[in-house]
Amino acid sequence: MKKIWVYAEDTADGLHKVGLELLTKARELAAEYEDAGEKTEVAAVLLTNSVQDKIETLTMYGAEKIYFAENEAFGIYCHTIFEPVISELVKKEAPDILLIGATATGSELAPSIALTLKTGVAAHCVDMRINEDGILAADVPAFGGKVIGEILIPNHRPQMASTKAGIFVAEKISGEAVSQTILIDTSVLSKANNRLKPIKIETTKSTSKPLEEAEIVIAGGYGLGEPENWELVKELAEKLGGAAGATRPCIDEGWGEGEHIMIGTSGKSVRPKVYVGFGISGATHHLCGMKDSGVIISVNKDENAPIFEVSDYCVKNDAGKILKALLERL
Repeated sequence: MKKIWVYAEDTADGLHKVGLELLTKARELAAEYEDAGEKTEVAAVLLTNSVQDKIETLTMYGAEKIYFAENEAFGIYCHTIFEPVISELVKKEAPDILLIGATATGSELAPSIALTLKTGVAAHCVDMRINEDGILAADVPAFGGKVIGEILIPNHRPQMASTKAGIFVAEKISGEAVSQTILIDTSVLSKANNRLKPIKIETTKSTSKPLEEAEIVIAGGYGLGEPENWELVKELAEKLGGAAGATRPCIDEGWGEGEHIMIGTSGKSVRPKVYVGFGISGATHHLCGMKDSGVIISVNKDENAPIFEVSDYCVKNDAGKILKALLERL
């Protein structure tokens, strides 16, 4: 039997949505295996200090087995605590595939596990499938998003891949959901390296609406030309009840507040009902982060801008002028 596992990251606010998205993708991969005559099992791995209703949630999103451990040690993430527990479990159960969210913690946890298990990780992939040889094929952007490379791990197990939140869509299974729960042996914790001890978590709440939750996203790029126009992007987003996003050059120029508003392969993936881009050329690494938006409207004075090829409406004009006109009308 093929085994596809998903690490279900737990946070202070509950299960991270990327784990549920990956469970949905795992079910798709399992269907590909089964189409080829391979019986497949989808499982979740949960390390938490409070199980509560998380088992039920993981079951609803397709986990047929849930390996879980409830321990105060898992209250705050530290790779010297989480990695050995998961690595020992993997050695014992031998899954074929292990998927982990490319979050702040997952981006450290995945390579830490891979190092222990002597396998590889297709990091920050934007899609994945089972190829004709029964191997996980992961699409990973390279060269600033200009090329999508196919990463394979043919000779080592588990095959590991990580992906950012928003790349896939989380969907509950239809019909009755049933899962088997298995308690994880955490005796390895007594031997874990305790040189690092997490003390507390400090969070900073953003005053603006999170990009991934907004139905309207107003995005700005280097083509805005000046920081004053970026302020207009933020103002327009606020007036429309949406969120402001940016490309990397816009962040690098210091116009945007930080990478938490960056859209693209090295930032966030968004699926708003309406996406409006100002001064964005349409480089591949940005398109990967917004191509699944409902309606795409682009404003750029370059009539050959690649962004127009994926846009529903194209405005060939100066971004600053259009921003000022829209705000005046509003």
